[in-house]
Amino acid sequence: QVLLVESGGGSVQAGESLRLTCTISGYTRHYFSLGFLGWFRQRPGRAREGLTAIYARTGVTLSADSVEGRFTTSQDNAQNMHHVHLLINDLQPEDTGMYYCAADCRLDHNVPIDCDYWGQGTQVTVSS
Repeated sequence: QVLLVESGGGSVQAGESLRLTCTISGYTRHYFSLGFLGWFRQRPGRAREGLTAIYARTGVTLSADSVEGRFTTSQDNAQNMHHVHLLINDLQPEDTGMYYCAADCRLDHNVPIDCDYWGQGTQVTVSS
């Protein structure tokens, strides 16, 4: 069973940055078999939205138009530990919500839309 655990969320002021981390474990095949890994968020009163995706094998990244330039995803793989990060710059109150990472994702127009494995999420709260 693939396990994804998010960390790095918190309460910040507008204009600050946060780096979220997703630690991935439990896969029985190679890490590359997870295909696309994605970041999503769910803001209060809104539907879940896909933000960024990264292809595990090559590190190629994709972003939704709405967050490109401010949200950056990356991965690091060392000593059999795999992490996917989401750096969010210039946070605004409208970025407040629960942020999730996911693995083995399907994409539509370069945006992750659904995945087979999900983390529990990490809360980001931005005050003005």
